[in-house]
Amino acid sequence: MDITLEQPARACLVTDDDRELPVPATLRYTSGDPLAVHIDFPADVALGGETVTWTFARSLLDEGLCVSVGTGDVHIRPCGGSRTVVEFHSPYGLALVQFDTPALRRFLLCSYAVVEAGGEDMGPVLDRGLSTLFDGV
Repeated sequence: MDITLEQPARACLVTDDDRELPVPATLRYTSGDPLAVHIDFPADVALGGETVTWTFARSLLDEGLCVSVGTGDVHIRPCGGSRTVVEFHSPYGLALVQFDTPALRRFLLCSYAVVEAGGEDMGPVLDRGLSTLFDGV
């Protein structure tokens, strides 16, 4: 049975003119996808008017609380002692979103209580990935 954690998070979108606009976000972790974390943004704050979910490595979030990390679509870096900046890169542009670091730490601690770091069972994840990759072959 999969366990799913969801935690609402206070976030602020940083605009081009350095204003901070509050945006609702939900941090999500599921034991069925143990290496990943998800950040969900509701449709009313997304460009396309649909709910947007960003998925990336749980280890990236963990590292990004201490040092600047990321080489793909998601970059994470500490911003002072109490905030963390997450950059979301897409074909439509870049979004800079600030989160309260203590809330991200609490979320990670809860996720590690469900599946500890290094304790991820990769069998089901690999099976799903291969099945998706070779579906119908």
